Amino acid sequence: MGEIKVSPDYNWFRSTVPLKKIIVDDDDSKVWSLYDAGPRSIRCPLIFLPPVSGTADVFFQQILALTGWGYRVIALQYPVYWDHLEFCDGFRKLLDHLQLDKVHLFGASLGGFLAQKFAEYTHKSPRVQSLILCNAFSDTSIFNQTWTANSFWLMPAFMLKKIVLGNFASGPLDPEMADGIDFMVDRLESLGQSELASRLTLNCQNSYVEPHKIRDIPVTIMDVFDQSALSTEAKEEMYKLYPNARRAHLKTGGNFPYLCRSAEVNLYIQIHLLQFHGTRYAAIDPSMVSAEELEVQKISLHTSNDQEEQ
Repeated sequence: MGEIKVSPDYNWFRSTVPLKKIIVDDDDSKVWSLYDAGPRSIRCPLIFLPPVSGTADVFFQQILALTGWGYRVIALQYPVYWDHLEFCDGFRKLLDHLQLDKVHLFGASLGGFLAQKFAEYTHKSPRVQSLILCNAFSDTSIFNQTWTANSFWLMPAFMLKKIVLGNFASGPLDPEMADGIDFMVDRLESLGQSELASRLTLNCQNSYVEPHKIRDIPVTIMDVFDQSALSTEAKEEMYKLYPNARRAHLKTGGNFPYLCRSAEVNLYIQIHLLQFHGTRYAAIDPSMVSAEELEVQKISLHTSNDQEEQ
């Protein structure tokens, strides 16, 4: 593999935003790694959950841009959990530790599935104010690997990495997408066998979202029109599950639009969070809100979408 092309923004991010490590379980080996940036006065921040191959820093472009606009954002890397209930229980303890009653969740792929499961898990005492689901799915059976899910823990790391890399785009790509994939391959290399095995287990063990438990939560479904690991059927299932969801379509972006189409993704995030401005669930410092600026951004986004559809 060639040398990874790291952007100056990433180097700046690593030098300015500290990585925190938090243990909330009785098991000391279960360590949450996270970046918590932006105004601490915000009590309902936006939390990012990565895909199987991702670490907390894959969202560095969102952290830099959104905190610059006055938002509080937290990007997570999960410990080793082997089932969804265990993950949800650990995540709830983490929110308690951070003293956060309600949060907005942005989940990418597996992160999107876990975000939905957590909203479902806490539906009687809601902790999720809204969801942004990027290239996400609602039923693990789409990967046709539920029968192998219980054997991932036995497989060596190189084999697990091969399984994950099989879902990465191949063939000619524009430079931003190629750089994004290189970055994700590098992040994948940094994950150990148990981290990867547990994530693939969560990704593939037999489970699905129960929509009636989370139908009142505002949702934005973000997906791409070009090649990604998600089938058309899986996308259609998401639209059916959330008929009232806002849709944020990106013409291109592959599996990792938050890396290679970050400006568009960041704009869609702002538009999603706009509905909470002026409420106790705002993820932005009120003094940083410029209604005129957001209105201009909304108009520009609608204009670009209209042009794409023509």
